[in-house]
Amino acid sequence: MTMREKVLGLALIGATLVTQLSQARADTAERKSILFFGDSLTAGYGVELEEAYPNALQKLFDEQGFDWNAIQSGVSGETTAGGLRRVNWALRKPVDIFVLALGGNDGLRGIELSDTRKNLIDIVGRVRAKYPETRIIIAGMRMPPNLGGAYTREFEAVFPSVAESVDALLLPFLLEGVGGDPRFNQRDGIHPNREGHQRIAEHVFEFLAPILKPEN
Repeated sequence: MTMREKVLGLALIGATLVTQLSQARADTAERKSILFFGDSLTAGYGVELEEAYPNALQKLFDEQGFDWNAIQSGVSGETTAGGLRRVNWALRKPVDIFVLALGGNDGLRGIELSDTRKNLIDIVGRVRAKYPETRIIIAGMRMPPNLGGAYTREFEAVFPSVAESVDALLLPFLLEGVGGDPRFNQRDGIHPNREGHQRIAEHVFEFLAPILKPEN
C-alpha cells in the first residue's frame, strides 16, 4: 500500500467516524426528554452517579426500546423554596415531561405545609409559562411515622392536592417499596442505596411506560 493510499484510507475512516458521531448526536437530540427535578433522592446522594434512579431509568428506557432521555436535576438538601429559585435555570432547554420530586426536606425541616404547597404550585407555573405543552408529574412523598400521625397524613395529602390543583399526573409515592425498608436504604435510613435506586427506577418506569407510548 502506497503512502497516498494509506492517507486516503485514514481520511475515509475519519470521515466515517465523524458521520457516525454526528448521527448519534442527532438521534439523541431528536429524543423526547423527561426532567427529574428534585433533591438528594434525585441527585443520588451516597451512590455512584450512574446508580441514581434517573440514570438507572435511562438504562431501562434503552433496554426496553423507549426513545426518551431521562435528565437528572437534583440538589441535595433542596427544599421547595430552593427549587422555585432554581427552576428557571433547569429549564434552559425544552422538556417534554417534568417530574417534580421535591418536598421531603420541607417535611423533615418542619416547613409550613401551606408554604410547601404554594412553592410546588409556583414551580409548575413557571414550567408552564416557559413550555406550555410540557406534561407535569407530581411525585408524592411521605414522612416517617415518628413525626406524628396527624402531621404525616397532612403532609402526604399535599401532593395529590397540588396535582389536582394544577391538573398534573400524580405518582403517589416516589419511594414505593423502598422507603422505610433497611434493605434498600443507606445507614441513615433516608437515602436509598444502589438496590433502592434500582427499585425506584423500576417503579417509575412502570408508571411512565403507558404515558410514553407513541399514541400518548
